[in-house]
Amino acid sequence: MRFDIVTLFPDCFTSVLNSGLLSKALAKQIAQVNLVNPRDFTTDKHHKADDEPYGGGVGMLMKPEPIFTAVESLPILPRREVILMSPQGQTMNQPLLKELAANYDQLVVICGHYEGVDDRVLHLVTREVSLGDFILTGGEIPSMALLNGVVRLLPGTVGKVESLKAESFEEEGLLDYPQYTRPANFRGWKVPDVLLSGNHAEIARWRYEQQIQRTGDRRPDLLKKWQQEKEKE
Repeated sequence: MRFDIVTLFPDCFTSVLNSGLLSKALAKQIAQVNLVNPRDFTTDKHHKADDEPYGGGVGMLMKPEPIFTAVESLPILPRREVILMSPQGQTMNQPLLKELAANYDQLVVICGHYEGVDDRVLHLVTREVSLGDFILTGGEIPSMALLNGVVRLLPGTVGKVESLKAESFEEEGLLDYPQYTRPANFRGWKVPDVLLSGNHAEIARWRYEQQIQRTGDRRPDLLKKWQQEKEKE
């Protein structure tokens, strides 16, 4: 999959692209990341990519021309989505990441900055995505989350595909169960006996019960949704 990230701050991505599973996915050519700086597409001598908003107001807006020219300079693959990272977009979640990983060959991701982008940029955009109901200084961090979340779902990125299925929000939409590793007793906190029993049926039952309990404790909204889906079956 090809990712074209339009950002005023491409250096922000250096460590992200050179670490962990992302770097391995890039090395194996599972994913390709192209960083595009809209400043490179400005026409004035100062390479100005932002300006004051019409009608007054605080802060600066990213100008439309550099963004349009940057996006229009990119190749167009058959299955392409142009995404604007914006607090006004749909909230990023696992179903969205799965949809993007399964249905597209190219994601063009526009990172807003300052007070946002000129609204005419939306004529380029096919989808707006938000990391959540809060404000950051720009779209770079949300775009990194999107990149990481999508790439790890691409075939070949994660060694054991089964590990993707046994995660929070997967399978039945419940949170993941508690997990433990050695030592069995750490500062008086002991691993539950059932996990040491070797009884796989009991372990599976315990994990399922823990998923329900943990989801109810931490995300009652998800538990309610899960219960409603169960009632439909």
